[in-house]
Amino acid sequence: MHTHIIKAGAAGILVGGLAVMPAHAQSSKLDTVVKRGQLICGTDNTKPGFGYLNPKTGKLEGFDVDYCHAVAAGVLGDPSKVKMVALTDKNRFNALQNGEVDVVFFHTTITATRATVVGAAFLPVNFYDGTGVLVKKADKIGKIDDLNGGTICTTQGSTTEAVWADYIKGHKWDPATQVLTYQDLDKLFAALNTGRCNAMTTDKSALVGWKGNAPNPDDFDVLAETISKEPLAGFVRQDDNQWRTALTWIAYALVQAEEFGITAKNADEMTKSQNPDIQRFLGVNGDVGKSLGLAPDFAKTVIKAVGNYGEIYDRNIGPDTPYGIARDGSQNDLWTRGGLMYSPPFR
Repeated sequence: MHTHIIKAGAAGILVGGLAVMPAHAQSSKLDTVVKRGQLICGTDNTKPGFGYLNPKTGKLEGFDVDYCHAVAAGVLGDPSKVKMVALTDKNRFNALQNGEVDVVFFHTTITATRATVVGAAFLPVNFYDGTGVLVKKADKIGKIDDLNGGTICTTQGSTTEAVWADYIKGHKWDPATQVLTYQDLDKLFAALNTGRCNAMTTDKSALVGWKGNAPNPDDFDVLAETISKEPLAGFVRQDDNQWRTALTWIAYALVQAEEFGITAKNADEMTKSQNPDIQRFLGVNGDVGKSLGLAPDFAKTVIKAVGNYGEIYDRNIGPDTPYGIARDGSQNDLWTRGGLMYSPPFR
């Protein structure tokens, strides 16, 4: 897939020479995106495995990037009709509220404040995570308490800042303990490497990504402890229920397809299934797609474009990638295998 990457601005971005601004409340973003013929998706470009500008290929790739393509496929029928906007932890919410992007998939934790004060309307959880710590093996830091009195670094505008403030206070750590913040993970990892920080801290999956992508992965350790719950999800603005509902069911379709055993390769063949649930899901029968403002076979289009949830997971962060994030028996496994990945019925 050919992906265009641009940097977020302050008041809007140019698409085909035209400034794209927030849609009026009475007009759904769904109509706007269809009329424009292109999805504008905010994501990261510094998180290996999730949203990462691969220096070897020059392409933006990852788990969150695939969700952008999934939405483009579901809404526009073509996964390539998407413009990626590179955001940061600090500006991702403003970029959405300012109308610079239509949706954001950026390794973002659902919190009460973000769902109220910040004004984010979250889509279904697509990855269950938690705050962890990455250290250099040479520093011989074996557990989180070894960082008491040291310097811990994370990204600006992330939930990790608040998590650590609470942790340090709750555990009565030495007041000399410092939490320094950096604009993005590139700068954060550099600070760890140069010794400015004793530890780099963010969601564990991102830490595993940076360790796996390092020139010498064995020089680093991700500590075993997890100190918070971080359910990650994409998000849209709160003033457009139709847009949120359509994207919610596109996200659910990825999980449901895996449960049904529908893959990118067999999606067409599965339309011949005699299972009424699968027929309805793939748009052979029923009007689920129409009620969402999408094509009757939107789910089939999405799965053919990016695969089901398991395919997205394995391709970007699974056992055969440098990151090797285990899924079997974890929270990110299907509910039928003891995990938390669960889709409501498509009826």
